[in-house]
Amino acid sequence: MEPAGTLTRADLAEALHHQVGLSRADSSNLVEQILGHMCGALAKGENVKISGFGTFVLRDKGERVGRNPKTGVEVPIAPRRVLTFRASQMMRDRIVEAD
Repeated sequence: MEPAGTLTRADLAEALHHQVGLSRADSSNLVEQILGHMCGALAKGENVKISGFGTFVLRDKGERVGRNPKTGVEVPIAPRRVLTFRASQMMRDRIVEAD
């Protein structure tokens, strides 16, 4: 298995440019608009579901007590909202087949 690279915004914009034929500036703007719309929805507390890809879900975690593993001192962890991603079954199947 070879080391994995990283897909960036620029890579997405370049793929749009080549596959759809948009200008580089239009491709970049489209990627920014899509990501901005997704971030805005998440900021408002909405989940984001992309069919065939996966779902970004917001979860509220309650306050809990954590422990410093080095010293053993208990420390309260404040309640917070976390973002999780759950890949669709189609995406999971594609990943397994790619191995």
